[in-house]
Amino acid sequence: MLIRISNLSIPLDTQNHEICMILSQYLKLPIQDIEHIRLVRRAIDARKRSDVHFVCSVECDVPEDCCLPPTVQVPDTSSLDIQKPLKLQTTTPQTSTHAIVIGAGPAGLFAALSLAEAGIQVTLLERGKPVETRMRDIGRLRSRGELNPESNICFGEGGAGTYTDGKLYTRIKHPFVRWVLKEFVRFGAKEDILVDAHPHLGTDRLVRIVRNMRQHLLTLGVDYRFESKVTAILTHQGQSQGVRLASGDEIHAHHIVLAIGHSARDTIESLHQQGIEVEAKDFAVGVRAEHPQAWVNACQYGIEAKNEHLGAAEYRLAHQVKDSYIGKRGVYSFCMCPGGLVVPSPTEHGMMAVNGMSNGHRRSPFANSGIVVQITANDMQRQGLGNDPLSGIRLQRSLEKQCFDMTSTPYATPAMRITDFIHKKPSGTLANTRFKPSAEAADLHQLFPRWLANPLRQGLLAFDQKMHGYVSQDANLLAVESRTSSPVRFTREKNMQATRLTGLYPIGEGAGYAGGIVSAAVDGLKAAAEIIQMGEKNK
Repeated sequence: MLIRISNLSIPLDTQNHEICMILSQYLKLPIQDIEHIRLVRRAIDARKRSDVHFVCSVECDVPEDCCLPPTVQVPDTSSLDIQKPLKLQTTTPQTSTHAIVIGAGPAGLFAALSLAEAGIQVTLLERGKPVETRMRDIGRLRSRGELNPESNICFGEGGAGTYTDGKLYTRIKHPFVRWVLKEFVRFGAKEDILVDAHPHLGTDRLVRIVRNMRQHLLTLGVDYRFESKVTAILTHQGQSQGVRLASGDEIHAHHIVLAIGHSARDTIESLHQQGIEVEAKDFAVGVRAEHPQAWVNACQYGIEAKNEHLGAAEYRLAHQVKDSYIGKRGVYSFCMCPGGLVVPSPTEHGMMAVNGMSNGHRRSPFANSGIVVQITANDMQRQGLGNDPLSGIRLQRSLEKQCFDMTSTPYATPAMRITDFIHKKPSGTLANTRFKPSAEAADLHQLFPRWLANPLRQGLLAFDQKMHGYVSQDANLLAVESRTSSPVRFTREKNMQATRLTGLYPIGEGAGYAGGIVSAAVDGLKAAAEIIQMGEKNK
């Protein structure tokens, strides 16, 4: 009989063979009666720093006639036997259908994957370069301050998510989530991501996974094109019919999946001018806070800070600041990267932005996190930036241009010790940092308007109450974190198609419907499911 035990406390240094002994004591069964032990979920419980341990869910087989504690569950099927969701299956290949997928980030890649495996003809268009070449362009930006606007942290195969911490946990509840994780394992991820409460991949592993996905798509016959920037959607009488590329070439198709990412401002602007419906949405801007990872470990894990079973510690912080305009304005940590690096993420010449990334082992001596302030669509009009859908993009660009102008070296970052920012007294010095190409001491109160600087300052002080020592002279704030999410949303109907334009499917972070790798991938799968089902009905 298959059973599941949830919320099982397991010491940090427990070996795999010792789990059977723990189960034997918990179930009051002989060890020989417990078979096929399988770890289903694992999380770190660090609420008491004097007692840090794992909390796990475990499945195993026991005799049918044994007496079990009331907390034990008897699942219908094993959690590891999840197959491809029914909506992504097709009875016969739909070779007469052609779909264009714009963007090779997680939303676009997973949409293309499911469409191609359903037998649909797929053309995948990516404005940037393959992930291997893209890495070299990013290297030139970090070492020489040379920006390629079409190949950088945000643009290129794998999307912006490739150069982050590679977090795979999400708050959305959808049947496709589990399948996305299993697909990552299929293309090279470790099976740990199926059981960890906070799974992550890291940039180095994501690069390999994205490359493996590309090779599989090519074997399926996908027309995979790099350096192919879309400038317009071809339409006729409210129906999308194809795309026009920057080269002037036109490609026609029955369906177009728009997965352009949150930084494709030029594409967003051109499609808005074309009449495709876009609306403003809330987003956030702020800084990257960089602390010594050893301090974060000690703060979160106490005496277990150096325990090799725990790895680099994370944190998640949030605070509500009183605001005369909206009542309360949120300040929160975003995309925390344990054992990671702050990296330059501009996409336009003469503008500067930063992001965070980490590799799979998270071995950098620094931790970094976006610390950002909530911005509502109504803020734009109050601050004189207009009330049209693109006003948020103007604010992003304004901050990024100021950020670029504040340093003497192209694509250096203006930075400030957290203590200096709190006291509003720039010291002209910085704590240790590994940011490349360089970090220059600056007064960030000269960058942010007061309606952003004041909540940021209050939020940092509140975080110091939750994690004593967060406000430290050993920590820096690096500017500007402006790409938390898209400031616009392409409106769409329940069938995933754009408002008043059938055949166009805006998806993912760039369309305003996702906030991370997994949620973007799920959004891509949802659009693919609609296209596949439509083809089934039309047979």
